[in-house]
Amino acid sequence: MSHTPDSRPDDEAADTVVVEGVDEEAVESNRRLYTGWQWLLFATLAITYSGFHLVSLNVYPMETWSFRIVHIAGALILGYGLYAGTRFADEDQRRSAAWLSWVSYAMLIPALYALVRVVMMYQAMSAGAMRIAPEIEAWHFGYPLILATTAGILLAWSYRQFRDRLSPADLVLMVCALAVAGYLLVMFNSPLRASTGTSFAPMGISYAAIAGSLLILELTRRVAGLALVVISAIFLLYVFAGPYLPGFLGYPGLSVGRFFSQVYTDAGILGPTTAVSSTYIILFIIFAAFLQASKVGDYFVNFAFAAAGRARGGPAKVSIFASGLMGMINGTSAGNVVSTGSLTIPLMKKVGYPARSAGAIEAAASTGGQIMPPIMGAGAFIMAEITGIPYTEIAVAALIPAILYFLSIYCMVDFEAARKGMRGMRKDEIPLFSKLIKQVYLFAPIIILIAALFMGYSVIRAGTLATASAAVVSWFSPHKMGIPAILKALQLAGTMAIQIIAVCACAGLIVGVISLTGVGARFSSLLLGLAGVSQLLALFFAMCISILLGMGMPTTAAYAVAASVVAPGLINIGIQPLVAHFFVFYFAVVSAITPPVALASYAAAGISGDNAMGTSVASFKIGLAAFIVPFMFFYSPAMLMEGSWMQILRVGVTATLGIVLLAATVQAWFFGPVKAWQRLVMLLGALCMIYGGIYSDIAGLAIGTLMFMMQRGRHGGGGKAVSAG
Repeated sequence: MSHTPDSRPDDEAADTVVVEGVDEEAVESNRRLYTGWQWLLFATLAITYSGFHLVSLNVYPMETWSFRIVHIAGALILGYGLYAGTRFADEDQRRSAAWLSWVSYAMLIPALYALVRVVMMYQAMSAGAMRIAPEIEAWHFGYPLILATTAGILLAWSYRQFRDRLSPADLVLMVCALAVAGYLLVMFNSPLRASTGTSFAPMGISYAAIAGSLLILELTRRVAGLALVVISAIFLLYVFAGPYLPGFLGYPGLSVGRFFSQVYTDAGILGPTTAVSSTYIILFIIFAAFLQASKVGDYFVNFAFAAAGRARGGPAKVSIFASGLMGMINGTSAGNVVSTGSLTIPLMKKVGYPARSAGAIEAAASTGGQIMPPIMGAGAFIMAEITGIPYTEIAVAALIPAILYFLSIYCMVDFEAARKGMRGMRKDEIPLFSKLIKQVYLFAPIIILIAALFMGYSVIRAGTLATASAAVVSWFSPHKMGIPAILKALQLAGTMAIQIIAVCACAGLIVGVISLTGVGARFSSLLLGLAGVSQLLALFFAMCISILLGMGMPTTAAYAVAASVVAPGLINIGIQPLVAHFFVFYFAVVSAITPPVALASYAAAGISGDNAMGTSVASFKIGLAAFIVPFMFFYSPAMLMEGSWMQILRVGVTATLGIVLLAATVQAWFFGPVKAWQRLVMLLGALCMIYGGIYSDIAGLAIGTLMFMMQRGRHGGGGKAVSAG
């Protein structure tokens, strides 16, 4: 990523700093970079994978379970082809492990044997067989498959590989993924599908599910780290340890066969999380890839610089603006930090922000991208799938909370800039707004998406229209998308989708454990007991669990798991489903900036060069509003557009004023320095207005007015302290 002067000779562009490279594809440290025929093979696979989803979603729909099985299998095959299990090696390290490579090739024999057996089973079932003999399923499919899967994973951990070639251990895992999908497609398209979860279910389903679960867990470790894998392992352990646990955690127990014959169905891995990843998420990843190919990300950040760069502390305000825009096309908080932060963090340091503040501001702003309508990462789609509430209602409900969150960060940044006497960027350091406004048509795909959704088009149809419009709009820009660029975008989408699909499948494993063991219902009864003492206490407990479940996990998985465990309990204590799910969603999102495991803060610290824990504490402080706003949903449902227009307007205005007072309290600056006793009074006023009752609003307004007049009187008009620029 770079920001370089425009080299064109005309006077208008001579001194302009142009942002470039925001749309460049990030390459992870364990990602293979192929050349020659291997590059062509995996590029073709990625294009085919993206194309398969576009065709299935819009032209030739597949049977639901079969579609989801192919969706996961494709991601596993691509994932094992593109992401290595360990760091890459030099020549000497590779030679020293040559014998392990030969062992890996040997493991291809049981993997291929299991795959051949799947073909033979398909032939037998097509010829009229009612089921396959258990001993054939065990000895000729199940045992070879589990042996090859386990050995492939262990071998992939055991030695380092070259970056430019496929490891034989990963080839074994790709074949195993094919065998798992093949067997499940055969069985789930036969009458035996109805037997899952009973003693009549073929044991082959359990063998395939065990191997499939291992493959999903290992790919998740490679693309998303250990946090989600460890949480999944704890939940899986609970399935078999649960009968021996005391109190509300205990349950009668499930056998290995009964649990695994059900977990790879719509009760678990093929359930709501994969339903969303195989439809809405993959579609919006393709949309994002088309926007990247037409360099819309670069335009968004340049637009943010032109709009906010000259304000005091300019790059910090650019970070807020750009992260809000990029959050619409970027699926993770940490990914958002990397795409915009590598530009804005150094510029923030340049105008006077300490490294810690620069990283914290970017982390908090990027996390806000996940709650920004209309796309909201992917959380809005999962919420619509789980609750049955139309997506458009969820996007509208998210509007006021998102505005409050970004306003809070803006005020925090502005007050800090005023307190430290920071400057904005010079006119010659930012792109010319007059030049950028000529390319405002690049916003058209986002506008078309929103318009199509509110005109009543399905999310799939609206997303497809927006994707097509991104290609059409590019024809009027310098980055025209021809056939090669469209194929490149489809390839990029196939690659970008791997992480989120693995994460959703892994979250589905946890959701399966929750639904099959009934632990969610027992958790609900615990919340009910707490609510009998105090609803606020129950909400606080739900907040802690949501953050704990979300730590170290991407937003999508964090929300999916928290929604399964916490949201039903909140609904049972009388909270509306929309309020309950938004409450859980917000805390799942802000786990990305909550110490001690704060993924977005850690990514920002890596760019700023500051201490990771210090950055996460600072980003927690800057994003403080996000920890208060969900409680506002409970006390004032009008925040989520639930109520009359007068109620919504009153709550919106008073909450806005409360958020400004809260930012002034945290930063110890309003129109000038704020004394300790004044901060306490302002905090009380902020909480009164945030609470949302009529009397508390009046009290908060009185306190706010008093503080305003005192500060104005003391600091002589305060123009210097409050203006945005």
